[in-house]
Amino acid sequence: MTTVLSANGSIELPDSVRRRLHWEPGQDFEVLVDEDGDSVTLLPVSLPANQGLVDLLLACHFPFEIPPRDSDDSAPTAL
Repeated sequence: MTTVLSANGSIELPDSVRRRLHWEPGQDFEVLVDEDGDSVTLLPVSLPANQGLVDLLLACHFPFEIPPRDSDDSAPTAL
């Protein structure tokens, strides 16, 4: 299976590869080049499920409280 490097540096991965690996558009990857510089490895970057949630909550225009969880030692936090 082959593909072509575009003028802007993009490489299109065949649909069969993306489906097999469950890779979706917009997914982040770490790009590793081997020591000899002969090959490249793409490693999917797994982002935490709640990444960006705090920024989203802090951007809220209305005051609200986050109740403590059983494992929390502190009082409710007002944002």
